Amino acid sequence: MLKGSIVALITPFDEEGKVDFEKLRGLVNWHVEKGTDGIVVLGTTGEAATMTHEECVSVVKTVVETAGGRIPVIAGSGSNCTSAMLEKSLTYEKLGVDGLLLIAPYYNKANPEGMYHHFKIVADAVKIPCILYNVPGRTGCSIPVEVVKRLSVHPNIVAIKEASGDISRAAEIARFVNDDFAMYSGNDDQVLPILSLGGSGVISVWANVMPTEVHDMVAAFLNGDVKKARELQLAYLPFINGLFMEVNPIPVKEAMKLAGMPVGGYRLPLCPMSESNREKLERIMKECGLI
Repeated sequence: MLKGSIVALITPFDEEGKVDFEKLRGLVNWHVEKGTDGIVVLGTTGEAATMTHEECVSVVKTVVETAGGRIPVIAGSGSNCTSAMLEKSLTYEKLGVDGLLLIAPYYNKANPEGMYHHFKIVADAVKIPCILYNVPGRTGCSIPVEVVKRLSVHPNIVAIKEASGDISRAAEIARFVNDDFAMYSGNDDQVLPILSLGGSGVISVWANVMPTEVHDMVAAFLNGDVKKARELQLAYLPFINGLFMEVNPIPVKEAMKLAGMPVGGYRLPLCPMSESNREKLERIMKECGLI
C-alpha cells in the first residue's frame, strides 16, 4: 500500500503548445531526487482533458520509462464513458503503470448502480491496483458512500482519492479504511485532517513546487511527529490557498515559473493567470520564502 506524497504531475508544454517530453523526463527525475513517493500522470492537474489519446499514451510511456521502477507511476485513465475508461486502462496497464486513477463519470453522472459498475468493470479487467477518484467540484457528482463501501472490498480497488473537501464525508469513508483499502487526501489544505482519519497520504498539486516539504509533512505524521506535520501544513497554507485562487493547474504552473521551473502554458479553455492574481501569488511566495 503506497503511503506518502503522490504528486499530481503537471504536463509541460513547449512554445508551440506541444507536450515537452524533455521537461517531462526532467520533472520525473527531479521528483525521484526530492523524495516524492509516487507520481500521478494524466490527472486533473495534468490537463488530460485537452490531450489527444496519442499524446496521453506517449506521456504515460515516457513517465514509466523515465521512472524506471524507482518510483510508482499511476495513470489517470478515467472517462465518463465506461468503455473508453476500460480501453485506456488496459492500454496503460500494458505500458507498465503501477496503478490507475479512475474518476467518477462526469456530465452523465450515473445512478448508484451505474456508478458501481463503472468502476467494477475496469477493476475486473485489469491486474493492477485501482484508485477511485471522487472530485465533485469537477464532475458534478459524488461517488455515493454506499458505493464506495461496496467497491472497497474489490481486490483490485485499493484506495480512494477523496477530493470533495467535505471532512464529514471523509469520516464516513474512513470507516472502510483497512489494510486493503486506503484513503488519500485530494485537497492540499486538508492533508492532516485526512491523515488523522486514517489516511495514507495525499495526491498533491502542492508537491509540484515543494516535493520535499510535502513528503516530509506526511512522513512526520505517519511516524508520530504530529507537531512537525502540523507546522508544515499551517506554515504553507497561504501558498496552498494561492495555488487554487484560479482553476487548477493555472496557478501551479505560474508558481513553478516564478520558482525558476518554467513548464509552459495551458490549453484552451485554460488561459494564463490574471495579472492581479499573479501578483498576489508572487507576494505569497515571497512571504513564504519560496522566491
